[in-house]
Amino acid sequence: MKVVIDTNVFLVIIPSTSRYHIAYQAIKDNKYDVVISNEILMEYEEQLSFRYAIPDASEILENLLNNQNIELCNPEYKWSLISQDADDNKFVDCAIASNADWIVTNDKHFLVLRDIDFPKVNVISIEEFIELLTNQG
Repeated sequence: MKVVIDTNVFLVIIPSTSRYHIAYQAIKDNKYDVVISNEILMEYEEQLSFRYAIPDASEILENLLNNQNIELCNPEYKWSLISQDADDNKFVDCAIASNADWIVTNDKHFLVLRDIDFPKVNVISIEEFIELLTNQG
């Protein structure tokens, strides 16, 4: 399974006390592949720096990048499928370019993708993703 993780989800799966931490642990255990672009990585870094001390944020990103199940993808085409928050399109473009199975997000702006037939981009909430991981076993 290959996924693109929206920043809002990435931030909530990191803390070991989070009920969603299973998704972060599954990254570390190579249970699924995560696709990121340079734009996504920069957003992760920016948001992590707001929430953690700089050495901690850097360590989180370094650990992420050192996992063998991380795929770097830098899309050459911008689809501009989300108009309500154009900044969200970096996740969509990455998902399309990498042929990801899912974008994992709780951001309602992504719901518009469910009504677009081409290119087809599947969106799943963190709750649904945790259920999928749990059933995958």
